[in-house]
Amino acid sequence: MGLFSFIKNAGAKVFGIGKTEEEEAAEAAAVAEEKIAMENAKAASNMAETISDLGLDVDDLDISIDGDVAVVAGSAHDQATKEKVILVVGNSTGIATVDDRLTVENPEPEARFYTVEKGDSLSKISKAMYGDPMKYPQIFEANKPMLKDVDLIYPGQVLRIPHLEK
Repeated sequence: MGLFSFIKNAGAKVFGIGKTEEEEAAEAAAVAEEKIAMENAKAASNMAETISDLGLDVDDLDISIDGDVAVVAGSAHDQATKEKVILVVGNSTGIATVDDRLTVENPEPEARFYTVEKGDSLSKISKAMYGDPMKYPQIFEANKPMLKDVDLIYPGQVLRIPHLEK
């Protein structure tokens, strides 16, 4: 007696036992996809919970994540709520794009969005956007409750810059 060598993948094809390398790879890929789908569903659920905790009321809120894209649907009461929901989702780790499918019950002018850069402050942003650094409280108020302190903004964060009444 001794050891005999065989082609491992041939046995699965002949007798239906075992798995070929291709079958094992496909099974591993399916398990990985299922894990990612579960993680995405949990992240979407956490985002929806955060939106609710912040008091942002959206009827029929639905968030789904595919890779680095989040799709947000539902009906917001006003434009400010819609934009804040987009910011909550978009300012989440791992999200690069928000596909906005939200509707607004009471349409208003849309705010501009601004991405914070290193060295920015709300007064510096206010000067750039409004020509007056002392209008920073309007930016702070427009980003509540996500912002809790006028001095706590960070590079890469996206802020709402509302239109000011003249």
